[in-house]
Amino acid sequence: MTDQTPFLDRAHAILGDKGLSRDAEAMAPWLTDWRGRYEGRAMALASPATTAEVAALVKLCAETATPIVPQGGNSGMVGGATPDGSGTALLLSLRRLDTLEIDGAASLARCGAGVVLQTLHEAAEAKALRFPLSLGGKGSATVGGLVSTNAGGTQVLRHGVMRELVAGLEVVTPGGEILDLTAPLKKDNRGFDLKQVFIGSEGTLGIVTAAVLKLVPAIAERRVVWAGLPDIHTARRLLLHCQGRIGAALEGFEVVPADCLDTVVDYLPDAHHPLEGRHAWNALLEFDADADGAAALGDAVEACLASALEAGLVEDAVIAASETQAEALWALRENIAPAEKAHRPAVQHDIAVPPEAMPDTLTMLETVILQQFPGHEVRGFGHLGDGNIHLHVLAPEGSEPARWEREQGKAISRFVYERIAAVGGTISAEHGIGQDKRDVLAATRAPAEISVMQAIKVALDPAGLLNPGKLVPARLAKDERTP
Repeated sequence: MTDQTPFLDRAHAILGDKGLSRDAEAMAPWLTDWRGRYEGRAMALASPATTAEVAALVKLCAETATPIVPQGGNSGMVGGATPDGSGTALLLSLRRLDTLEIDGAASLARCGAGVVLQTLHEAAEAKALRFPLSLGGKGSATVGGLVSTNAGGTQVLRHGVMRELVAGLEVVTPGGEILDLTAPLKKDNRGFDLKQVFIGSEGTLGIVTAAVLKLVPAIAERRVVWAGLPDIHTARRLLLHCQGRIGAALEGFEVVPADCLDTVVDYLPDAHHPLEGRHAWNALLEFDADADGAAALGDAVEACLASALEAGLVEDAVIAASETQAEALWALRENIAPAEKAHRPAVQHDIAVPPEAMPDTLTMLETVILQQFPGHEVRGFGHLGDGNIHLHVLAPEGSEPARWEREQGKAISRFVYERIAAVGGTISAEHGIGQDKRDVLAATRAPAEISVMQAIKVALDPAGLLNPGKLVPARLAKDERTP
């Protein structure tokens, strides 16, 4: 390895003592991904405090051919913010870029990349507004990471993914230039919408340093419903029923099979089944209204459920009587992944198909997986409103985790991704590609699509220094191609 001292001395001159660290203990938590599946090394941890410092540092990296791995809250699921094991990359933390301003008149939030999602929620609420994207890791996920991974969450049905909530961006290019794309114009036909190039690019094309985000009125009234259903196809019919009656208020529609619910109830100390009797499938619905619609929401939800019961779409249902009960119902959905992880070894997949195809796809996947891998258990749950399936395949009882993962787990995942690609779905709905699915992407996406990704990567980052080894398949990234 070449002597890194000259580079680090120049980086220190830009960032100061607080902005650059080589302390192994300080760096350690940021060198392993959230799932504990990837661990890397870095020459140092850089923590700039301003966009100008980011730009100056990136210029230095470009001049010295130093790879950069940008990182937000390090809460991703695909190893997208973990450096490789060479120790040659600079780990670039954006967490100190945490300025936050709420423009109540314009219903916009101007955020530094390091603003934590929960902090944004609280700041918006203080102005009687809200940012309508939430997820389980809201206490650690940062705005920059959410933009860079095009995060989803539980409110996509009504408000869309991160891509639809970004009104403007500030980005540092691989050459260290600052792109100011923060003007929140509703109409702008000056050629390409450049901010969309960087949303979802996982730090491989530029470094997001700030974002202007859309806010909506605060929730004035909320109704959370848990319903028992006979099958997943009935769940789809219930969704259409609700959308046809009070669709403007329907914010979330999650489906949970009985086995998942049983596992969560066993896992959480104070949890219990919301309904009497066991139902093959369950739906978790959330209806929200702002001040203008608050008074009518309760009656509208009750009428909607009554007509669903009469039509045979619901076997039983309960409406949360308090915020505490509402949160308890959501906890049953949000704890499926940790409950199943504690229950038995499993491979987990974040896939999606068009919403109308989700019931048939779930049924098909369970059938073909069990035919190919008998003795396993298949559980699919997730966001019925946007077609996002979280598909878990559990190992047979008594399996040794490491051996099963080595001999069966990876083969199962390959099979699942091949099947979902064959029906026109996606191998990643909301968690991104990172390093975990990079090679799968090359095998399941059309060659022409991959070629366009390559062309964009090479055009913007010709030296291949931004987040190397992530997202762009290995055979396409310029720094990894055979000369």
